[in-house]
Amino acid sequence: MTFQAFRFDPVELPPAAKALRGEVRAFLDENRASLGNRRDHDQAFSRKMAERGWIGMTWPKQYGGHERTAFERYVLIEEMLAAGAPVGFHWTADRQSGPNILRYGTDEQKDYFPPRIVRGELSFCIGMSEPDSGSDLAGTRTRAVKVDGGFRINGSKLWTSNAHRADYMILFCKMADAGQDEVDRHAGATQFLVDLKNSPGIEIRPVINLLGEHHFNQLFLTDLFVPDSRLFGEIGNGWRQVSSELAFERSGPDRFLVLFKLLTEMVRVAGPDPDRATAAALGRLVSQLATLRRMSLSIAGMLQEGLQPLNEAAVTKDLGTRYEQDLPVVARQLFPAEPELEAVDTYVSMLARGIGNAPRLSIQGGTREILRGIIARGLGLR
Repeated sequence: MTFQAFRFDPVELPPAAKALRGEVRAFLDENRASLGNRRDHDQAFSRKMAERGWIGMTWPKQYGGHERTAFERYVLIEEMLAAGAPVGFHWTADRQSGPNILRYGTDEQKDYFPPRIVRGELSFCIGMSEPDSGSDLAGTRTRAVKVDGGFRINGSKLWTSNAHRADYMILFCKMADAGQDEVDRHAGATQFLVDLKNSPGIEIRPVINLLGEHHFNQLFLTDLFVPDSRLFGEIGNGWRQVSSELAFERSGPDRFLVLFKLLTEMVRVAGPDPDRATAAALGRLVSQLATLRRMSLSIAGMLQEGLQPLNEAAVTKDLGTRYEQDLPVVARQLFPAEPELEAVDTYVSMLARGIGNAPRLSIQGGTREILRGIIARGLGLR
C-alpha cells in the first residue's frame, strides 16, 4: 500500500498582499455602519467592493477580472470575515462559480457571467446536496433528459444556501440514460447553469435554521427546461467539474473564521489577567486558529500555482469545522451564560449565534464522513 503525504508548504504573503490589508481595513472603517447588522446578503455593499476591484480579483482582465494574486484575495477575505462584512451577495459566485465557469464554460458563458459577477450584478448558489443522499453527490437522483433545444430536468435539492436570493444556480445531476452504474457511480454526472428568476418548474421552499433565519432551502425541479446554451461543461464530466469547484469551497478562511467574533469576545471577557486554566484554553484555541490559517494560506499558494489541492482542502475543511463547533462549547465552559440572540452583551449574543450555527457547519461544504472518505483516499487508505 502506498501512502501519500499531504502538501502544506509554508508560504509568505507578498508585499502587495500585506499592503492591501491596510487598504481593506480603511474601507471597512468607512463602511462601519454596514457591519455587524446580521445582514449577510447586501448587494449595495458588494457593489462598493466591486468598485474597488475586489470581486473577481484573480480572474483574467479579458472577463472583467483584475489579475491579482490568490494571496491578495486571501487577505481581503480574512479582513471581511473578521469584520463581519455582509459579503453574501457575491460570495459563492466569487469563490467558486465564477472560477469554474472560467475553467469549463463556453466562450459565450465566459463572456456573459464573469463580467456581471465582477460588477456585483449576478449572484449564484450551489445545487449539489439532495434529500436521502446529502453530501454523497455520487448518489444524486436528480435526472436530466435531452430534448429538442435543451434538457428536461426533474429532482430535488436540499440545503441550498441562498437559493431564494440567487440569480443563478450551478446544478449537479445525472443524465437519465446513464442508469445506475454499480462500477462507476460518477457516470453521466453533468452540470447546468440554471436561471432561478426566469425558469418555470422551480419551487423554492425555506428551511429555517435554529436561529429562526432563512438561509437554507429545498428546491423542487419539475420538468425544468434548460436550453443547450446553459449546459455547463461536458455531458458526463460533471464529477470532475464539481470536484474542482469544491476545492475552492473547502479551503478558504471562511471554514474557520465564521465564529471569529465569538473568540474575540471570549478574550475580552477573560480580561488582561485571566487565570491559568482560562489562559491555557484560550491559548489552545488561538494556536489552533493559527495552524488552520497556515494550512489555508498554503492552499492559496497552490491555487496561485494553478493546482487543485482537493485532499488538502478536505483536511482543512474537516479540521475547521471541528474547531468552530468546539468554540461555543469551550465558551460556555469558561464563561457560563444563558445564550440570547438579542442580548445587549455582545458575548451573550455571539454565544447564542455560535450555538445555533454549529450544527450547519457539519453540512455545508461536505459532511465530516464524506470529507474523511476523501482524506482516506488521499492517504491511500481506500
